[in-house]
Amino acid sequence: MVSLTVASRAVFLDRDGVINASVVRDGKPYPPATPEELEILPGVPEALARLRAAGYLLIVVTNQPDVARGTARRETIDAMHARLRGELPLDAIYACFHDDADDCACRKPKPGMLVNAAKDHGIELPMSYMVGDRWRDLEAGLAAGCQGIFVDRGYNERRPTTFAVSVAGLPEAAAWILERT
Repeated sequence: MVSLTVASRAVFLDRDGVINASVVRDGKPYPPATPEELEILPGVPEALARLRAAGYLLIVVTNQPDVARGTARRETIDAMHARLRGELPLDAIYACFHDDADDCACRKPKPGMLVNAAKDHGIELPMSYMVGDRWRDLEAGLAAGCQGIFVDRGYNERRPTTFAVSVAGLPEAAAWILERT
């Protein structure tokens, strides 16, 4: 008997600025420093529940270079991720703890985290989406073969140039995805 596997589709989510609030200083986003500062954005739990009900895997892919820079401890990041996993219907969290100088394959804008998640979970990348609030997120999604959804927070930094749609937040991104499902 031949066993058939069904490829999954996923919504890849950046963490800071998409799932939880970024700390914005001088127009630039920064991650929260402690689990207590981690604030899940309004409408995120409901948006994730709708995506899950439609059959999407929900996978966070996040750059956390402050670990490599020595300004954050891995244990602190892990505690934040444990809290997110406890409060939200997430299937997995992939984190890159490197900085640009490390030239790793996992740090966005490279697609390593998405490609690894696809292998781990049987995800069909062209059937999937990357939701992010920075150019690195959208470049990684594009390089992996996903459609990109830009959450425009109006940061004072380089903007992505290629994405399917620009939205105000994850609830609007989820609605856009579900209209196409």
